[in-house]
Amino acid sequence: MTANGSVAAQGIRVFLVDDHAVVRRGMHAFFDMLDDIEVIGEAVDGRAALDELAVLAAHHGLPDVILMDLVMPRMDGIAATTTIKRLYPDVEVVALTSFSEADRVHVALEAGAAGYLLKDAEADEVVAAVRAAHRGEVHLDPVVARKLTRSLITPTGTPMGLTPREREILVLVAQGKSNHDIADTLVISERTARTHVSNVLSKLGLASRTQAALWAIREGLVSSP
Repeated sequence: MTANGSVAAQGIRVFLVDDHAVVRRGMHAFFDMLDDIEVIGEAVDGRAALDELAVLAAHHGLPDVILMDLVMPRMDGIAATTTIKRLYPDVEVVALTSFSEADRVHVALEAGAAGYLLKDAEADEVVAAVRAAHRGEVHLDPVVARKLTRSLITPTGTPMGLTPREREILVLVAQGKSNHDIADTLVISERTARTHVSNVLSKLGLASRTQAALWAIREGLVSSP
């Protein structure tokens, strides 16, 4: 069984959300050539995506990763991502857009996106982002990451409030490590790793591990992509 309760299918189950049919067809065709990724559905906007996901949740099992366009009619990708993460917290969302403004990226990440790519990204990078999201890791377009680290709002907390172990956790999060990877590296349980990550976010006043990663980059704890 997968984390969302469905029977595990071979490969990563992906759902595409984009109002441009040519984009969806292109991504679908590329993913079809890969053995470890299966496209299980698509939608033209956020509202249609929520309708389709409700059907999948009831009958076929939810996707592991959603590739989400941010600028769409009826319901945009940010509103859709917020709702998806509330209803289906185990489903990861990778934001995909032609816009690179930092404020839009911030909002997407605060909504719960696990990664952010520009639409001119190479196909291999899109695949890497999907695989990283499935592993519970952070994947950001390097251009976006640089914009974010320059514009990141100062958090309410400081690194001085972190314990030595929490600082270790922060660095590992910034390196894109999942809770499972952190647990293996520090020889602790995955549950303990998850608790440490939550404590780090709370102490720094950050909303997501992605924001924590960007903050650590800005503070020089790790190098940028």
